Amino acid sequence: MQQFKSLYSDVNFHGTFANVQSCLRVGDLDEIGDGTHLIYFNMVGLFSFRQFSVKDAIDFWLAFLGTVGALPDYVTIHPDKLFQWAPFYSDRVPIRTDPECTWSDGDISGYSTEFYKNDVEIGNIVNPLGTCIDVGFGLERLDMVVTGTPPLTPQDTLTAAIERIIASDYRPGNKQQGYVLRKLLRRLWISGGSLDHRYFHDEVERQKRLRKRYNRLKRQYPDKSPEWWFDTHGIDVAEMEEQA
Repeated sequence: MQQFKSLYSDVNFHGTFANVQSCLRVGDLDEIGDGTHLIYFNMVGLFSFRQFSVKDAIDFWLAFLGTVGALPDYVTIHPDKLFQWAPFYSDRVPIRTDPECTWSDGDISGYSTEFYKNDVEIGNIVNPLGTCIDVGFGLERLDMVVTGTPPLTPQDTLTAAIERIIASDYRPGNKQQGYVLRKLLRRLWISGGSLDHRYFHDEVERQKRLRKRYNRLKRQYPDKSPEWWFDTHGIDVAEMEEQA
């Protein structure tokens, strides 16, 4: 939604957009073992600025999900909005209250209603500033629901993300996407996975050199913090201990 952010606060703008955005979410790295959290995925988005109401958005998405065979098992609504928004569902789907149904990026915030299938959130409708609509549905999660595709294993999830990032013409480095790629390559190796690509082989050799350095120096600096090891030598102590 970042490309549309300025339009939320522009009270003179009225319009609606839909798109599919590729997303990279490294914050989910420790949750990929559940098979539903992905690192690199596609988000189906609908953004409406003072045109769609919350009711319009609910009607639209329930119709869409019904068409593709992915009607939610239940939805959640913030308690503060339950009385106002529950009638929009017109008994079409069970409703649960959830005080976590809010969204904020620091500058803009709003209440939300979330859609669940098999106890997994497949999408949500956010009402930024009370005047706009921001809808996001994970395309891969929808595909799992519709086709019954088995969840990916952690190693498959890592490999898929790495291959997508490489295909987008990024290479390992110390900043931004390059740093993310290097971290994923390292995590794949730690987990016992493999990838027939020179970036993976180079990172494995790099990690072996770092491990030798760490084993050589840790007796000299037993009291140094993890931050010192990373800033001074580029060594992630937690990962070194995980591999031990």
